[in-house]
Amino acid sequence: MKKILIVLTSHDQLGDTGQKTGFWIEEFAAPYYLLKDKGYEITVATPQGGQAPIDPKSNEPDFQTPATVRYNDDQETQQLIANTVKLSTVSADDFDAVFYPGGHGPLWDLAEDRDNISLIESFYKAEKPVAAVCHAPAIFRHTKLEDGTPLVSGKKVTGFTNGEEDAVQLTSVVPFLVEDMLKENGGIYSSAADWHPYAVIDGTLITGQNPASSEATAELLIAQL
Repeated sequence: MKKILIVLTSHDQLGDTGQKTGFWIEEFAAPYYLLKDKGYEITVATPQGGQAPIDPKSNEPDFQTPATVRYNDDQETQQLIANTVKLSTVSADDFDAVFYPGGHGPLWDLAEDRDNISLIESFYKAEKPVAAVCHAPAIFRHTKLEDGTPLVSGKKVTGFTNGEEDAVQLTSVVPFLVEDMLKENGGIYSSAADWHPYAVIDGTLITGQNPASSEATAELLIAQL
């Protein structure tokens, strides 16, 4: 049985706004159920372990999908989110792939977390798929190849667009813009129209643009596995 690691943020503060953030439920739930229903064994980890913070906005009626409805009725999976394992205790050796759901939280912690950076580099070096959707491609901010070049340099990537960030009025709140960072790191960035599903694959690197892209990203991962 294939083993998948899903890594969520532990960060729950939206900059200095006093508002809460975290991970976006749909971006976890849609991939999680696609993988689970195929029989994959899933472990969920966060930098701090324990309860992963849910972005309260992702619980609003406008953002509900069949996957979030299923999650909200699924006590077992909610317990998984309440008791995540600590990121520093996991190893790429024990998994076949890793998936990063978005939400704004990863911009603050997963992008900067040393354990997470080395974990991604280990997965990539072992030629195991690394998938990230929406804001989660923020994780590639500091990841490097062995020769010191950015991991995404020269690779086809996507992620939350500057236009989408502007639309949610958080351009001046976030520590950096995902689209700009990927381009600065040499990524061959592309996107669909804002809020449309879009995912790209380059070797073992899989990225999705926005919440609407979470299933497409997970399907590319499943195809790789």
